[in-house]
Amino acid sequence: MPRLSSKLSELQPRYTAVVVGSGYGGGVAASRLARAGQRVCVLERGREFALGEFPDTEVEAAEQMQLSLPGQAVRHIGSELGLFDFHVEKEVTVLRGCGLGGTSLINANVALEADEKVFEDPRWPRELVADMDGLRLGARRALAVLEPKTYPDDWPKLAKLEAHRRSGEAMGEPWAKTPINVSFEDRVNPFGVSQARCTLCGDCVSGCNVGAKNTTAMNYLPDAWNHGADIFTEVSVDRVERRGDLWAVHISPTASGREVFDPGREMVVLAELVILAAGTLGSTEILLRSRAKGLSTSPRLGHGFSGNADVLAFGYNNDVRIDGVGMGTRKVDPKHPVGPTITSVIDGRTAGRPLAQQFVIEEGALPGSIEAIYPASLRAAARKWGTDTDEGFLDALNEKQRELVSRLPDGAHHGAVAHTQTYLGMGHDSCGGVMRLDDEGRLRLDWPKAEHEPVIEGLNQKILQATAANGGTFVPNPMWSNRIESDLITVHPLGGCGMGDSAETGVTNHKGQVFSEAAGTAVHPGLYVADGSVLPMSAGVNPLLTISAIAERDMALLAAERGWTIDYDPRSRPVTPREPEPPPGVGVRFTERMAGWVGLGGSYS
Repeated sequence: MPRLSSKLSELQPRYTAVVVGSGYGGGVAASRLARAGQRVCVLERGREFALGEFPDTEVEAAEQMQLSLPGQAVRHIGSELGLFDFHVEKEVTVLRGCGLGGTSLINANVALEADEKVFEDPRWPRELVADMDGLRLGARRALAVLEPKTYPDDWPKLAKLEAHRRSGEAMGEPWAKTPINVSFEDRVNPFGVSQARCTLCGDCVSGCNVGAKNTTAMNYLPDAWNHGADIFTEVSVDRVERRGDLWAVHISPTASGREVFDPGREMVVLAELVILAAGTLGSTEILLRSRAKGLSTSPRLGHGFSGNADVLAFGYNNDVRIDGVGMGTRKVDPKHPVGPTITSVIDGRTAGRPLAQQFVIEEGALPGSIEAIYPASLRAAARKWGTDTDEGFLDALNEKQRELVSRLPDGAHHGAVAHTQTYLGMGHDSCGGVMRLDDEGRLRLDWPKAEHEPVIEGLNQKILQATAANGGTFVPNPMWSNRIESDLITVHPLGGCGMGDSAETGVTNHKGQVFSEAAGTAVHPGLYVADGSVLPMSAGVNPLLTISAIAERDMALLAAERGWTIDYDPRSRPVTPREPEPPPGVGVRFTERMAGWVGLGGSYS
């Protein structure tokens, strides 16, 4: 498969549509608009990763870390192209993916539908609630592309899955396997991409190096490419502005080359349509910068941030083996396979339970690339914050013996760490976060007392019960970096450009169109947002399917309004090789005449 991204020298001055971002919303928009026969350009701030290029060692993982620290003396650490992008604030830390495919590159690809009770909340636009059939159709279209499946019954048993099943039974809560966007067979998918089946390595969240994970780089994006879309990476979008009947998208190189970029020389792409799909932080930041330069928006811009009530916690040193650490560069042990990162869920969204009390708890796997830190870090966290769920002299001896084994070489795959379950809980928070620009124009996220949200304590208590079923020590959210002092970390940031009936209640309408005034329902023609930022509340589950369904509905409505026809036939023409790129060079380098750049060359082997 060739690389999807092109050199910046091939960027055209004008397109029908510019899509900013390449995650779920961006992938949907690019694919559907390209299938409608439109001239589409995709701009992604991160780099394109080929199979085998994702980090699987500690050194490689460190190279792919970047931390934005807007409230500290050192404002940014690491390359701005780093795959793991942490935005660190005092109250909450956000982890998002940076690369072609967005956060789909580093999530667990769980495709759960939000409970329909979610859409009974008055924060949703009335027109969307009245068109639930359209939203369900959007979900079906997304499912046809993402192709989620549950872990096969005839595949090797997974210890972490079986332990989670026991937890659900002990809690008296429903348990089920999760639908995950993972391929369990060798195949060429409908979009012409060759995929190997899952190897059960457990490293989904550090990037799938075998191609089994159905990220947007495996489906929506190659589909857009097949249908003529131009895709450019390592390009950051600063802001958008209206110029006559078109939108001007202001761009610059993300990292390498910025030092020789003439800030006095404008670089823009013109388009009839702009689809902001840069993620909750990215799209909100672009609109905030655009507003600072004169774009009129709703005063709700930046408000309503939700962490989806994400809770990360551990059941440390259980009495049963878990095998919850990815393999990194090691071969998968057939006797102790890890499996995909998440394979099952304790689903507390039962009938009759109020939305505020609903929850889900999923088991997980830690990436093997940084396995060396787990034994000491988990042991220290358990001693400082842990709650042992079983007692007794013999049990204490067994726990100590397992801890000693974890101190040996390869300790993350033996002893106490091999008996540790990772939990990710989700629910419904107050959406009390606010994003803004500080005096230096940097994005800030304020959420005083975020850690005191009632749902967080409730989820921790539920995870304590799940841990007790396997005789472990409950350890709440230990943050292992001295740079990260937040009490909460979310991998599912939502809100900031929330939908509403009008500008008084939302930033976008039910179609994703951006309101153009401080009040009323007037919108900026051709300016859309299509990502997690449009959700006016938490999803209560992994939000990727909800985001994709909304984006599918938005694009269907957009096409219908313009008289365009989207061909939804999944049979796409095969990916055809393009001329090979030149060998990898030094990255982005703008010439004096602004002729373009030399990007990462080569093709997928």
